[in-house]
Amino acid sequence: MSTIKPKVWYVIYTRSRAEKKVLADLTEQGITCFIPMQKRLRQWKDRKKIVEMPLLPGYCFVYINRIDYDRVLHTHNVVSYVIFEKKAAVVPEIQIEQIKKIVEQTVFPVTVSFDNFIPGQKAEIIAPPLTGITGILIKPHGKDRFIVRIDAISLNCMLDIHADDIVLISPDKK
Repeated sequence: MSTIKPKVWYVIYTRSRAEKKVLADLTEQGITCFIPMQKRLRQWKDRKKIVEMPLLPGYCFVYINRIDYDRVLHTHNVVSYVIFEKKAAVVPEIQIEQIKKIVEQTVFPVTVSFDNFIPGQKAEIIAPPLTGITGILIKPHGKDRFIVRIDAISLNCMLDIHADDIVLISPDKK
């Protein structure tokens, strides 16, 4: 008698500019997936328009168990799983919830960086709408910056937040 392993969040690479197609195809197959989207002002020669674009181009998060693993990989426009230490990268549920909360808010501007940085002190946001999100505090270029790091894919979501909107977390507190 075999037991079905619980579902976890994996990260997949998609073909360039195919994130929404992958989302539609996986959703049609009954697979829970998530692409963080962000509204951006795009300018052409003749007009400006606000468009919804992936915050993480080329990435899609899928919530699956081992049974759906190969089915996701064989979906059109899916390139591969993101590999970390020779295994498909698993993203903790709490990090997915933090990303969802970050992209849903419109108060703080969000940028994404794959750069490594020297970890600073842990901090927690105390200002709505991101109250409770934890991450690393850094201060480059004289601005207060708050980073939520997703280790599974070496990704940093950076938010410009005023120092009054965060509190430092003591090292003994998780």
